[in-house]
Amino acid sequence: MSLPITLLYVDASPDSLIEQTLEQLQPDYRLLPTLRSVELLSLDHDENPLLLLVDQQLCLEALGKITSLKSGERPRPFALVPIIDAEKEASLEEHSFANPYLGGYLTRPVRPPQLRTTLRLASDTLRLKAERLALQQQVTRQEHAMHELNRIGTALSSEHNLDTLLEKILRLAREITVADAGSLYLIDEIEGMPADEKDFLANKRLRFTLAQNDTRPVPYQQFTMPINRQSIAGFVSITGAPENIQDCYELPPGCEFSINRSFDESTGYRTKSMLVVPMRNQKNESIGVLQLINRKKSAAITLDTPEAIAEAIIPFDAECEELAYSLSSQAAIAIENALLYEEIQKLFEGFIRASVTAIEARDPTTSGHSTRVAILTVALAEQVDRLDRGPYRDVHFTPEQMKEINYASLLHDFGKIGVREPVLVKAKKLYPNELELLSQRYCFLRKAIELDVARRKLHCLQQGGAGAAPLAALDAELQAKVAAVNEAYAFILQVNEPTVLPATGFEKLSEIANQALAEPEGSIIPYLTEREYYNLSISKGSLNPEERLEIESHVTHTYNFLSKIPWTRELRQVPEIAYAHHEKLDGSGYPRSVIAGVIPPQARMMTIADIYDALTARDRPYKRAIPPERALSILEAEMKSGHLDPDLFQLFLETRIYDLVGGEKEGGR
Repeated sequence: MSLPITLLYVDASPDSLIEQTLEQLQPDYRLLPTLRSVELLSLDHDENPLLLLVDQQLCLEALGKITSLKSGERPRPFALVPIIDAEKEASLEEHSFANPYLGGYLTRPVRPPQLRTTLRLASDTLRLKAERLALQQQVTRQEHAMHELNRIGTALSSEHNLDTLLEKILRLAREITVADAGSLYLIDEIEGMPADEKDFLANKRLRFTLAQNDTRPVPYQQFTMPINRQSIAGFVSITGAPENIQDCYELPPGCEFSINRSFDESTGYRTKSMLVVPMRNQKNESIGVLQLINRKKSAAITLDTPEAIAEAIIPFDAECEELAYSLSSQAAIAIENALLYEEIQKLFEGFIRASVTAIEARDPTTSGHSTRVAILTVALAEQVDRLDRGPYRDVHFTPEQMKEINYASLLHDFGKIGVREPVLVKAKKLYPNELELLSQRYCFLRKAIELDVARRKLHCLQQGGAGAAPLAALDAELQAKVAAVNEAYAFILQVNEPTVLPATGFEKLSEIANQALAEPEGSIIPYLTEREYYNLSISKGSLNPEERLEIESHVTHTYNFLSKIPWTRELRQVPEIAYAHHEKLDGSGYPRSVIAGVIPPQARMMTIADIYDALTARDRPYKRAIPPERALSILEAEMKSGHLDPDLFQLFLETRIYDLVGGEKEGGR
């Protein structure tokens, strides 16, 4: 079937013979009424190629009018067939209408055979132009489609957040098909139902996940539905083939599925054309369904009136099907990648939580510390991110950087797994076994003193004549020596507590250390060994210098451990942040004693959170918890001493971030 052509005759004084001949040609052309003026010329009648039979005097004017009407519109081929006077035929080349739009010419008087032949040749040429233009437009559309699909592929592949990805998939699908609305279903597993190797969908269900509509707001909620052939989404999931419906209210006979009209009935919307395509992965398994609704002639049209619905909604054509199907394939891969990324994320976070549990299991009194430090540090970072004044006004954190801060905070103490457990949980200056040995020694000292006095009493009695006075003196001596031993032991128990030891305590401890009991056979029993004296002389806390260095080494252990993990680019600073959480701005911290310029802001925040939680946590064996007010005073003193960041501390104080962990310490550290 040849391409239809619209024929228009324009002449100030129409030739009746020409009009009669054109009437006879009407079956071969769409003949428009004759025009006497170019002013009445219009291109609104149809989109067919236009063949214009025009008087020579009006030719230039007609060409200008058509050119202006075509400006900015879809290209439309046309040709001019001017009617000229016979005496001017020789000078045709001099006329400006001798151009690419010329489809031939006629000389007056026009004879019917000449008219038919000229129009037939012009029509053939015009059809060739139209076919070439159609091919050019098809190539242009395909190039545009390829560009759009490449753009969409790039956009989808760079998005790992599943919710954002699904929004993007549906929006882009609607854009390239000019769909007014759409929805997206995902296929997920039914919990507890075993898989069937022969039927991929046997333990699956459809989850209505997302809806969009340019005309009507969509107050949707996610819900699940069985995968069966009664719903169009289920039908497409099972068949794996697209469904293109011209009118959802007039389904073809024998159709297995039905269309749910509840949204239309509740909102007054009219679901008409619909394109439903499966999203299939590389294994050719359906993982979801993309449903596009009401293709429009223009994206700017809103379907808010019956007239707009009747006029603007058109069916989805084959090109839309191809585009939507290509996009759905890309979408399926992107969704699977996002789900895989999410699973890896959960796996990694599970590893982090397990790591925290492992280290806190070695010291149950610190249970919950890492989690609370993470809560406080992330909250402080969020406050910093909102600042619009002060030295931190230009410091902002992306979601990935917030995750980086969270991970660094959770793992900041992981290096304690490399610290010997007795040192890690040391509650007093002497280890329990050391205190037990000391207790047994003092028990032995008492028995040895009693034995010595008893021997001397026996000697007096064996000599005879000893009165009561010598025996009484020996009893008094025994009582005094035992009392001295008990006093020394009580003092040792007192200084064994991890409190600040006053100067007088060192003197008395030195006196006890200088005492010893000489047994008859020559052995010497010290009141304190050198090691006991060394540990009991600790001026503050429960750790001696070597043990403190071992505890402080946990930061280096943490850094070495975290550096072994192949972090992503977004999380590569986790080791550095955790490494600096015990550093002080004046260089008095550990393990590297670096100064302010080397300490990242994230670590400065963590330092404040770590100290606050350590001070206010529930009682530990080696210290008692203090109230938040007292802890804040200590932090303020640290800040004034140049150890902590003053701006971050003020923000921590003003925003009362510390309240976030107030209720978490009842069951944790």
